[in-house]
Amino acid sequence: MASEKILQTKQQFVDDLAAKLEAAAGGVIVDYRGITVADDTILRKQLREAGIEYLVVKNTLLKRAAEKAGITGLDEHLEGTTAIAISNDDIISAPKILFEQSEKNADVFNIKCGFIGKEAITTAVVEEYAKLPSKEVLVSKLLFMLQSPMQRLAIAASEIAKKKESEEVA
Repeated sequence: MASEKILQTKQQFVDDLAAKLEAAAGGVIVDYRGITVADDTILRKQLREAGIEYLVVKNTLLKRAAEKAGITGLDEHLEGTTAIAISNDDIISAPKILFEQSEKNADVFNIKCGFIGKEAITTAVVEEYAKLPSKEVLVSKLLFMLQSPMQRLAIAASEIAKKKESEEVA
């Protein structure tokens, strides 16, 4: 039987993980079985630079933390090796980085599922998020769309002014 100290440590871990899950905007759960140390180091660095926390967790502890945080629908995916990437702000970065890793190492690294807020999402939905353009690209597209009508109006006004000038000269 487990000692009282071990049980307290596990309970504290579950409480801490539940608090992180409650505060998270979203996250991705992966099966990392067979990933090399070099690839794992690169992956962890990319996630850290993006402000994403990445943890290897026991399935039972993650299940308890998710229940405590009110996240439903993860239980069926909690088998085998499990790691979780948690993002507090951005729901796109973790899927992008982890999907890229799963593309490079499909035989040893797979996305199990994800969550946004309190809802679980499927692997297919995680991949859809991964394929979205970055925030910078979306903002630049929006600015271009907002700027385009103004440019057309300016060109039209310029052409009208040129036409009036040519009529006055003639």
